[in-house]
Amino acid sequence: MPHLLDFPPLTILYQDEYLVAVDKPSGMLVHRSFLDKHETRFVLQTLRDQLGQHLYPVHRLDRPTSGVLVFALSAEIARVLSQQIEAGLWQKGYLAVVRGYLQVAGTLDYPLKEQLDNIADKFVRVDKAAQSAVTRYQPLHDVELPFAVSRYSTARYSLVALQPITGRKHQLRRHLAHLRHPIVGDTSHGDGKHNALFREQFANERLLLCAFTLQLPHPVTGNRLILQAGLAELSALFARFAWPTDETYYQQLFQQFLEHNPCKKSQ
Repeated sequence: MPHLLDFPPLTILYQDEYLVAVDKPSGMLVHRSFLDKHETRFVLQTLRDQLGQHLYPVHRLDRPTSGVLVFALSAEIARVLSQQIEAGLWQKGYLAVVRGYLQVAGTLDYPLKEQLDNIADKFVRVDKAAQSAVTRYQPLHDVELPFAVSRYSTARYSLVALQPITGRKHQLRRHLAHLRHPIVGDTSHGDGKHNALFREQFANERLLLCAFTLQLPHPVTGNRLILQAGLAELSALFARFAWPTDETYYQQLFQQFLEHNPCKKSQ
């Protein structure tokens, strides 16, 4: 079994005495799960050992998604952060590479049935009504590649900014699939032929979805925290498509794109 020292440390984006934020790599589970018994490395355990202190998860990212992930350093702060999420005070901005030319910005209000796991959710009701799910999206850049896929002689893709207003399971992946612009690398809701093209031509094995920025009120001071992930895993691909690779560019873009709800001071 690999030892912790065999892995590189997690990149810390922000840390104070109350919380810590890291840049989660794609393919890494947030915490141990009986559904993935063979995994040996998890964000929660790795960061706990890296910092030498206990951590409290307050939200999660799907295993294939990279980007900003926050942990509280006490139970009280975890409670406050969870209340912020429930109140809709967290603003999340994602970058995604999707199939086709997505040319017009918009908001998708499309309810989603709760996705259940055959093992973990076997006692949960399966007849629940679909839950409200809302996603804002804005196309940023596109590219046409000289590779034939299905009946088309070329392949087209778009880089898209996304803001989930609600937080349903796999919401962004399911909503983009509903728009007929599935996220590249999505093995559950995506297009297998385009996923294969990216594996063969670009050695891409990951879901091209990054939780690039997270804006939230600090749980103690109430000051606005703007947390931003890196583009290390995506920059080479972006460069091949002649898309911007400067992280400052995307930070400024999301400052304009995200809805600016007023931050309430944490109690």
